[in-house]
Amino acid sequence: MVSSNTVELLREEIPVKQQPLTLSANIKTGLVLVDVVNGFCTVGAGNLAPKEPDERISHMVKESVRLSKAFSERKWPILAFLDCHHPDKPEPPYPPHCIIGSNEEKLVPDLLWLENDPNATLRQKECIDGFLGSTEKDGSNVFIDWVKSNQIKQILVAGICTDICVLDFVSSVLSARNRGFLPPLENVIVSSQACATYDLPLHVAKTNKAFVSHPQELMHHVGLYIARGRGADIASEVLFDN
Repeated sequence: MVSSNTVELLREEIPVKQQPLTLSANIKTGLVLVDVVNGFCTVGAGNLAPKEPDERISHMVKESVRLSKAFSERKWPILAFLDCHHPDKPEPPYPPHCIIGSNEEKLVPDLLWLENDPNATLRQKECIDGFLGSTEKDGSNVFIDWVKSNQIKQILVAGICTDICVLDFVSSVLSARNRGFLPPLENVIVSSQACATYDLPLHVAKTNKAFVSHPQELMHHVGLYIARGRGADIASEVLFDN
């Protein structure tokens, strides 16, 4: 386990600038949920799910549910990415996970209602990066179409893992925005409280040569830091003006 002193030193050396965010109807905002599915969030659900209750992941789910309900009540657009894979199409270096039909690829129980919410769009992405996973065979892109059809000026991103799927998606969106592919999108905001990553301590990683250590708090911070460096804003908390 990484010591608290190490994490605090990291926060001092590479601080992440973040501040509270208050959302209002004056700026059209869309919520993007990244992989808040059983296979990553529900204890014992699969190879990449937590083996025991995880405080950081549980908090991320709770905050994602709160944001989803607030957006739905206001009839603001929601896009939920669902990691999923075919049994014969592995995703190295990761073990089999979120196999279609296994229930791992389903939203966590507290978000299943989104399947029937008229404001929500669900997208199975079949890869790490939801932006790439939004691409259809004809070259169109579900995420780009969602932004344009809803005239979204900013997106709020929540989900798991901060330093993997969330970061890859955010980086791609920022690049696409900078290239002019995403009008009228201007701002990309990551909710630090509504994101999380997994924990694989060094002493566990040493038991299997296929494992790579992944200290949870450290990598969550690194993911936010890189997202900020790429041009995203980081929200320490998310409030609503009504």
